[in-house]
Amino acid sequence: MSLRLVVFDVDGTLVDSQGQIHQAMEDAFAALGLTPPDRAAVLGIIGLSLPQAMAVLVPAEPEDVQTRLVAAYKEAYFTRRTQGGAEAASPLYPGARAALEALAQQEDVLLAVATGKSRRGLEHLLDAHALRPFFISTQVADDHPSKPHPSMLWQVLSETGVAAEAGVMLGDTSFDMEMGRAAGLSSLGVSWGYHPAATLRDHGAVDVLPEFGALLPALNTIWRMT
Repeated sequence: MSLRLVVFDVDGTLVDSQGQIHQAMEDAFAALGLTPPDRAAVLGIIGLSLPQAMAVLVPAEPEDVQTRLVAAYKEAYFTRRTQGGAEAASPLYPGARAALEALAQQEDVLLAVATGKSRRGLEHLLDAHALRPFFISTQVADDHPSKPHPSMLWQVLSETGVAAEAGVMLGDTSFDMEMGRAAGLSSLGVSWGYHPAATLRDHGAVDVLPEFGALLPALNTIWRMT
């Protein structure tokens, strides 16, 4: 039996964390006395690792200021997460759990995560939503170059032994689509996240899902072609 693989992005794909991320970003900029970026700019960098995200948001600021912003963001995000709880602040998208459960029932399908979150942030979220048992591999920003570098997916492939052509990267940003292509996986976009569907297609998405209920049929279509 040949194994197949689905790798999930987290923010904007499994959970809607935009409110919590935007609020923490505002807190971080305020802590340094800087004007915070608007919501559209913040949504545009979700998926990148924090140092790369700050470099995009404030390219004119010196590196030490960007580094302080990263630290301030981490502190603000942790504070807001502990006050409100991940389950309420970053709810699962409709149909996410049902899709994971359906895939987990298929003996030849393995599930993994590749996210710009920290290890601490991801584990807190997985525990809050009781998602940890679904994933055989979890790759985070702490251990890899920022997306769209394919390092996270290379590690997932190494840990699972699945051939790249049997893998699918599911995400909501151009960074996810580019990362999937760079690692040799099929990139599948979602329409409910933070980058427009047209952008996902421009960056290599083979399809863009309108809802989680369309995931299994889309995966079967991809796997029939590989």
